[in-house]
Amino acid sequence: MSTKQKLVVNSISMLLSRLVQSIASFILSAAIARILGAEELGKYLLAFSYYYIFMSIVSQGLKTFFIRELSRKELDTSVYLVNGTLLQFIFAIIGYIVLVVIVFLLPYNDDTSNICYIMGLTIIPFSLSNITEAVFTSQEKMHIIAILTIPVYILRVLVMIRAMQLNYNTVHLAGVMFISEALIFVFEWFLLTRTVKLKLQINRNFIEHILQAARTFLLIEGIGAFSNRIEILILSLLGNEFLIGLFGGITQLMQPFLLIANSVAIAFFPAMSKTLESGREKQRQITEVFIEMLMIIALPFLVGLLFMGQDLLIFVYDLRFIEATLALKVTALTLILSPFNRSLSYLLVANDLERINLREVICTTILGCLLGAFLVSQYKLLGAAIMWLLMSLSAFSQFMYTVYNRLFSLNLWRIIRRPLLVSSLIMLVLIILEKMDISFLVKLVVLTLAYCLFVSVVIINIFVKDKNIWRSFLKKYGNSFKYLVFFRKNK
Repeated sequence: MSTKQKLVVNSISMLLSRLVQSIASFILSAAIARILGAEELGKYLLAFSYYYIFMSIVSQGLKTFFIRELSRKELDTSVYLVNGTLLQFIFAIIGYIVLVVIVFLLPYNDDTSNICYIMGLTIIPFSLSNITEAVFTSQEKMHIIAILTIPVYILRVLVMIRAMQLNYNTVHLAGVMFISEALIFVFEWFLLTRTVKLKLQINRNFIEHILQAARTFLLIEGIGAFSNRIEILILSLLGNEFLIGLFGGITQLMQPFLLIANSVAIAFFPAMSKTLESGREKQRQITEVFIEMLMIIALPFLVGLLFMGQDLLIFVYDLRFIEATLALKVTALTLILSPFNRSLSYLLVANDLERINLREVICTTILGCLLGAFLVSQYKLLGAAIMWLLMSLSAFSQFMYTVYNRLFSLNLWRIIRRPLLVSSLIMLVLIILEKMDISFLVKLVVLTLAYCLFVSVVIINIFVKDKNIWRSFLKKYGNSFKYLVFFRKNK
């Protein structure tokens, strides 16, 4: 497989995997809300939040570190796999024990605590599979991850929905979650050991080196995970499971964009790590293109949520979620900042400036804790939404300041002009649809088709006006966009 074809397959594979995961999570949340109710959804999301926080603390930092290092040191794959898996297993056990202790000490009822205990077990298989996926990613074989995980994601949500229809509760859903992640790890490990010759040797010095080198990544991911779920944790202590269910419904509506952004970033990250010597100007170009692509997705999505948020909540969940409308619109404003935050955080890591990311996540988390306690206690669900927006603004301010002072400046008009154009056209379509007496589903279909049309016109315009510049740039650096060049040349 040629380099160009490999990049096409990797980008599409990561995007497809994340999309399936996002859709499955979205469908599951809607199913729990409809079948079991908002309170049960709140219990499930609280348990998932604890699992997500501790999983991120014990594994995500190592995965990011391994991807960067193995992209540069392919010959050390066996050493990283064996010693990294051992280290990851020890971390996972410690993480689960700490989770159990914290949940036991907090004033949750027995049912909620049991769900947290069972869901928390998923930390172990997920953490171990993170190591195998780091190897596949560093080898630019992301299609293998997609092939192994997508069927499990689909089967998992089908089994969970059927279980709820048979009157099983969220405790059983947590058990299904654990089994599915264990299957993914077994499949990935089996396939990886067919291609990598293992040297079953524990290297204590190597493990110590990993711990020392990856500690910044561990802190970034751990504190970042806590920061991402802090609203739910505060709601669980100052509110109740019903409010968590409403807030969880809001966050699930945001997940499609967030997971697309993550998939593109992961496909982008190995190439950026390998091109440090290309110079600041080329880094600036690829960063601007990356942000622009995410903005073309985020801004029209924001317009849609502002106009149709209430109808969307009722359509996806039920009438009980209508009181979350204002909180959804406030939360949607974070879509303006998210493309910058996502892109610039990866840019800093690629330039070995991950300590800046650590500083940002610590400051943002402290700000969130201080403001969250007041906002949630006073305004409940709306307070959690405002808290999320202020935390996003804090991260944006710190990233922009650092990039402008340590790396380069960004041409903001070049970044936002096309996203603003597409968003304005989407707003015009929405205004017209609002005056027509048609169903929400028809509006949604028309809006989606209009968005696809507008984006297609923008892409054609790019290739007509900037043909040589974009073709040269995408050929060298644009992992997430290279499929466009590939398809165009093969017409």
